[in-house]
Amino acid sequence: MGIGEVRYALVEDGEIIEARIAPEGTVTAGTVLHAQLIEVGHSGRNAVAVAEGEEYLLPEGAPGVTVGATFPIVVTREKIPGAEQWKRPLARPTAVNFVGNQSDERTVAMPDRDRLGEFGWEDLLDEAREAIVPFVGGELRVSVTPAMTLIDVDGAISPGELAMAGARAAARAIRRHGIGGSIGIDLPTVKGRSERNALGEAIDAILPKPFERTAVNGFGFLQIVRPRRHASMFELAADRAPFEARALLRRAGRETGALRLAAHPKVIAVIESHSDWIALLARQVGGAVGLRADALLPISAGHAEPA
Repeated sequence: MGIGEVRYALVEDGEIIEARIAPEGTVTAGTVLHAQLIEVGHSGRNAVAVAEGEEYLLPEGAPGVTVGATFPIVVTREKIPGAEQWKRPLARPTAVNFVGNQSDERTVAMPDRDRLGEFGWEDLLDEAREAIVPFVGGELRVSVTPAMTLIDVDGAISPGELAMAGARAAARAIRRHGIGGSIGIDLPTVKGRSERNALGEAIDAILPKPFERTAVNGFGFLQIVRPRRHASMFELAADRAPFEARALLRRAGRETGALRLAAHPKVIAVIESHSDWIALLARQVGGAVGLRADALLPISAGHAEPA
C-alpha cells in the first residue's frame, strides 16, 4: 500500500519482472459489484450498467436482464486513463453474489518499506515516464496510441543481433510494465523465414501466456494481443501530474520529521486536492508537511526539503 495508490511487484533474482499501480479509487479487475442495467445494447451486445456511480460497458450483453433490474457483474477491465475519457471500464454478468474482489492476479502487494527501491522501482518509473527502455545494444521507444501500444526497437549493433536482443527486451518490457491489449513491435528487418521465426520463438519463451501473436513479417513487424485488465505503467505515466504526485509522496515517505514538498504547480495542485494524502504523509514521516509550488522545476523533479 502507498499514499494515493497500491503498488504491486513480482520480483525474481532481485529484479522487478512484473509491476503495476492501482491509483486510489480504482475498482480493480476481478471485483464483483451489484449493478443496474440502463441500456440493453444492440443485438445482444454492448449493454451498459451502472454500479457505485460508474458506468460499465458489457460487451457480451446482459442476457435475461431487463432495463432497471439489479444484477451482479464482475469487472474485466479497469478504467484506463488518457485522452479518451468516454471509454468505460468493462464488465460481464456473473452468477457470483459475493461483492468484492475475486481477482486472479498473480502479482501480490508488497509491504511499503523501501524494498521496492532496492529492487529498482525508481528505474521502473523512469522507463514509464520517459517511454524509453534501454537494453544492451539498443533501446525500446514506447508509444501509447488509442489503437495499440507501439514498441520501436533501435540500436547500433548489427540488424540480426539487434532484432533478437530487441525482441527479448520487448517481451520483458511488456511483462514488466503490464502492457495489455494490442501491441505492435517494430524490429529491424531480418532476411530469411527461419531467422524471423526465431524472433517469434524468443518472445514466446519470455512472455507468459495467454497471448496471441502474428509471425514477424518481411518488414520486421509483428503484433501481439494480450488480455487488458488494467492500465499499463506507460498509460499511467501519460497522466503526468497525478503520476508524479504519487511518486513524490512515495519518495518523501522515506524522510523523517517536518518537511516541505517542492514541485511543479501541476503536481502541487494534485496533492492539494487530496488533503488526506498530506495528513497520511505527515503521520508517516512524523512531522508537519508543507507545500511549495515552483514553476521552474520539471514536472518529474519534485523533492522533499527541510521545512
